[in-house]
Formats: sequence, structure tokens, C-alpha cells
Amino acid sequence: MGGLAEVRIIAASPDIAQRVAQLLRRDLRCDEPRSYPAGPDGQGTLLHLTVDTGQVSEEHFARSPWLATSHTQARRAHTDEPG
Repeated sequence: MGGLAEVRIIAASPDIAQRVAQLLRRDLRCDEPRSYPAGPDGQGTLLHLTVDTGQVSEEHFARSPWLATSHTQARRAHTDEPG
């Protein structure tokens, strides 16, 4: 199990986007994030990084079953997401 995933973080400020990226980097191997302005006024931050999920142990997934518990949040799709 594993492979590469492209992750897009959109936040109100660069600090918030960096905090989210740091959390991902604690458990997953990631490349250096690339930052871009986001939002209609350019005041937000878009952080883009590639995550290597092949370097994560099965034990980590057993401790953090986020996919099984995230179904209710999946119903609140963003306007730019299908479904």
C-alpha cells in the first residue's frame, strides 16, 4: 500500500497553511511545499505539496483510522469538488 498524493492546503494565512503542512510532515514523507496566493483578493494562501504514503507503516493507519470516521465531513463537500 502506498504511493504519491498531491495535497492542496488553502488557508487564510501562510502561518495556518504551514501549520497544517507541518502536521502532515510529522507522519508522512513530503516534498518542500510550494506557496501561492489564493482567493479572489489574493489574501489567502495555497500550499501545494506531494506526500509519499509508501513510507507510512500499517501501525500508523491502525492508530489513526481517519477515513472510517470522516464520512460525516465528506458530506460537506467544497463548492469546487464533485459530488
